Amino acid sequence: MRARTPILAACLVLALSAGPLAAPALAVTSASSAHAGSAPDADALRAAIAGLPDTDATAALVRVGGRDGTWRGSAGVHDLASGRAADPDARFRAGSTTKVVTAAAVLRLAAQGRVDLDRPVQRYLPGLLTSAFEPVTVRQLLNHTSGIQAGDGWGDSFEAQYAHRFDTLTARQVVASAVAKGPEFRPGTRQEYLNVNYTILGLLIEKVTGHSYAEEATRLVLRPAGMRDTYFPGADPRIRGPHNHGYQVGRRADGGTEFVDVTDWNQADRLAAGDMISTTADLERLITALFRGRIVPGPQLEEMFTVPAGIKGASYSAGLQRFEHRGRVYWLKSGARYGYSAVVAATRDLSRTLVYSVNSTDAKGESMNPVAERVVLAALR
Repeated sequence: MRARTPILAACLVLALSAGPLAAPALAVTSASSAHAGSAPDADALRAAIAGLPDTDATAALVRVGGRDGTWRGSAGVHDLASGRAADPDARFRAGSTTKVVTAAAVLRLAAQGRVDLDRPVQRYLPGLLTSAFEPVTVRQLLNHTSGIQAGDGWGDSFEAQYAHRFDTLTARQVVASAVAKGPEFRPGTRQEYLNVNYTILGLLIEKVTGHSYAEEATRLVLRPAGMRDTYFPGADPRIRGPHNHGYQVGRRADGGTEFVDVTDWNQADRLAAGDMISTTADLERLITALFRGRIVPGPQLEEMFTVPAGIKGASYSAGLQRFEHRGRVYWLKSGARYGYSAVVAATRDLSRTLVYSVNSTDAKGESMNPVAERVVLAALR
């Protein structure tokens, strides 16, 4: 459960050896009016998602927005069996983009005086960490400088995890397995992106409010942002409502490859770190409402644009990651669950926003998905 986040720059292209897909390529794109000058490059964006499904992805949904103009596009198929066009408004597993919501919820509680970012989490959740741990502040959980090690899941391989896709692993079990390993480094001395930090923040939200994480995240963030199609499934393995199927490339016993449908999967262990189902429109609403100060008040919002100082290589703030491309700074969050890869990104002034969901056939691979990479390079010109 050592979470991986793709770096949105030049990276290695993943080569899959799978044979031809069962459904023919199909792409449907639409564009709205755009301003002159630095408007989104519609031709480049169309080319970025053309030809789906292929060995890298079965579908892609893209929204580029901001003051510079807008572009909307979708490509690929709803599922490989039918080959019908992908639903452009489909729900999908948003993965670690959930952390943006979690960070916003914690910061709202901080603005209300119910959480102190400089207070040790041990004060809010006594007994959760052992005496082996020095005080870990709420802020250090938010910016991944806690030193807490990764929790355990059902296994490291796709096959091991797939075998348990309908089983429930609780957030507390995950945290307990992390705590049992002891600290990896002193709090505040390094930055290491891990799901366990946000899993603990989910437990903190529940303890402080007396309600479930899903209830509070919905009340504090989803409703104010107008995210009507976003929800937290818990132990329910299904994606409710319209959605496109997700697939993972796997090896057959004969050495060949096959595409395994991974749409249904119990993600309860992710809780506040990655157990959210959303849409591209809702993620666009989230980043827009956040950056306009409609969810988190100004003083606390600064935490989302503050990378910890004095830590070599640090790029994560509270819920986001700083990314500079062609002299322009973007604040983003990526997310990946088997079958689904997503990103929400924006400049602080909202002159350019990007949200995509790519139905990646190797969403947890080490390299960035080629379709997603093309979308990023086309959108953030």
